[in-house]
Amino acid sequence: MLKLALRNLLRQKSRTAITLAAVVFGVAGLIVSAGFVRDIIAQLGEAVIHSRSGHLQVNRNGFFAQGTRLPENYLIDDPAALRTTIRGIAGVDDVMARVSFSGLANNGRADLAIIGEGIEPDREAKLGNFLRISAGRQLEARDRFGALLGHGVAAALALKPGDRFTLLTTTTDGAMNTLDLQVVGVFQSFSKDFDARAVRIPLAAAQELLGTPGVNTLVVALHSTADTTATAHAIAARLDPARYEIKTWIELNDFYSSAVELYDRQFGVLRLIVLLMVLLSVANSVNMSMYERVPEFGTMRALGNRAGQVFKLVVTESLLLGIAGALIGAVVGAIVAVAISTVGIQMPPPPNADLGYTARIMLAPADIGVAMLVGVVATVLASLIPARTASRVPIVDALREAI
Repeated sequence: MLKLALRNLLRQKSRTAITLAAVVFGVAGLIVSAGFVRDIIAQLGEAVIHSRSGHLQVNRNGFFAQGTRLPENYLIDDPAALRTTIRGIAGVDDVMARVSFSGLANNGRADLAIIGEGIEPDREAKLGNFLRISAGRQLEARDRFGALLGHGVAAALALKPGDRFTLLTTTTDGAMNTLDLQVVGVFQSFSKDFDARAVRIPLAAAQELLGTPGVNTLVVALHSTADTTATAHAIAARLDPARYEIKTWIELNDFYSSAVELYDRQFGVLRLIVLLMVLLSVANSVNMSMYERVPEFGTMRALGNRAGQVFKLVVTESLLLGIAGALIGAVVGAIVAVAISTVGIQMPPPPNADLGYTARIMLAPADIGVAMLVGVVATVLASLIPARTASRVPIVDALREAI
């Protein structure tokens, strides 16, 4: 049966080539589009990790529910000991401390409500390789009273590197305190909203401003993003669950999960469209072939072949065609993906962002396997009705077609 099906495909070269082209195009299109979406998701994940959140964050219990309004009530009193514990876990690259506060930034003419962070500059510079410094330079350990401003803050207060401004906030004791700072740089992250309110200053300066030696957050950077879940469990096993809570970068960035869900739905629709396209193309080709081959099937039936054997022959031909198209489509898709990735696609800034990025095609065995399966299944499904119709034509009527 396989040999006969293969000979039939080779005998109808032009029609086989047309059907094969539809399958190849569909499979290659699925591979390239899946790789494009996978790359977008991967780049978005790395952007949120390496611009602000890190892979994991450890805080006092309740910080994520109430701490943004009252960060002074959720301070970690002994961050050095906690840092040492976390650094001893396999997969951890670095641990950095942050203290959060809110207040007003004043340039002498106007005030702006800001969200401030006291950070360890050298460690944060290593983590934040997705932050783009649009003016000036990165905050460094020697900048005792330096500040790194979000692009929106700098624009709203008309501040540039070298300018001075004042931060006004409330200490942990409830008193008002101010600190004079000098702008050393302006940054842009993936989030326009964050850039519009963010001010980063050295940790020591923030603790002086707030009147506390404590910190709110320990940000954990890992060697590999793939180890996030396993490392989170390992850290949780060593910490007191009644005192500390651990959040992964996915939990810290709700919009990431929403973006992934959106892209999955869009790609699901694309898969359905490609499946229908291949179904219709193959069904049209097979129907035309069946019409031309009615006398052939009548002769087979007259020689003693059963209707089921005719049906099996047609489906086998389509199966072989689908497998060949899937294999060729996978090769073509991989070649196109590598070619596009070599050049790159310049993309505009995504929603709620100011920075564009270079998109590439990320090949994954799972995506290639799914695309090939869709190609084969669509080809076989498209042949079922024509095969059934061809196998049920009465022998006399089929032979009459040859006259």
